[in-house]
Amino acid sequence: METATTTPRARRVRAAAKEHEAVRRNAAAALQRALDRRDNGGSAGH
Repeated sequence: METATTTPRARRVRAAAKEHEAVRRNAAAALQRALDRRDNGGSAGH
C-alpha cells in the first residue's frame, strides 16, 4: 500500500493548492489596481 504522499490524489491536492495560491495573488493584485484607480480619481490620477 502506498503512503499518502505518493498517491496521485496527494500530488493533485498539492498542485491545486499551489494553483489556488497563484489565483489568490492575482485576485489581490487586481483588487489593488482597482482600488488604486478609484483612489486616483480615474483619468485625473497620475
